[in-house]
Amino acid sequence: MIRVMITDDHAIVRQGLKQILSETGDISVTGEAENGFQAVRIVRQHAFDVMLLDISLPDRNGIEVLKQIRKEKPELAVLMLSMHNENEFAIRALKAGAAGYLNKQSAPAQLVTAIRQVASGQKYITPALAMELANAITTGTDQPLHASLSDREYQTLCLIAAGRGLTEISEEMCLSPKTVSVYRSRLLEKLKLTNNSELIRYALMHHLVD
Repeated sequence: MIRVMITDDHAIVRQGLKQILSETGDISVTGEAENGFQAVRIVRQHAFDVMLLDISLPDRNGIEVLKQIRKEKPELAVLMLSMHNENEFAIRALKAGAAGYLNKQSAPAQLVTAIRQVASGQKYITPALAMELANAITTGTDQPLHASLSDREYQTLCLIAAGRGLTEISEEMCLSPKTVSVYRSRLLEKLKLTNNSELIRYALMHHLVD
């Protein structure tokens, strides 16, 4: 039996995932958490084979949670879930140690396949993500400027490009508006841009947002 833990801040999403997995004979949901702090605490106390981890949590960025879990429980396969398209977020998650990356809108059968695959010690990526990864295997000046951004800076870029205001971004990232402004200044400098309009244009040009 594959023991699965679900970490997602939306109860309806957790319930939906449990319903899908309850119809299998070899997968059992034995734990759940609604934020990163709970996830780390529960993982320390109980054994799981696979964790489904939302990349957008109310208290911490999912990739930060992933990195901590990889340090403490390297044997636990973490399958990242996200509403974001398979783009730079997926690549960053895999580089941070995720066993796979799946869009929340994927078919139930794809979720079950992904869980079974990562539980067996393999990686799970879709053909679309495989293409993204192939395109990312470049060196030097071939890399896009946003590849140099930290995870927080990249998240700030995507939220600005999605039309979020400073207050909304600070709440979603659980940071002060001042800290978010610092990340914005850094990413503007790294991308050689001057304002939010240019940031949005850059994100759209590189398909970083829908």
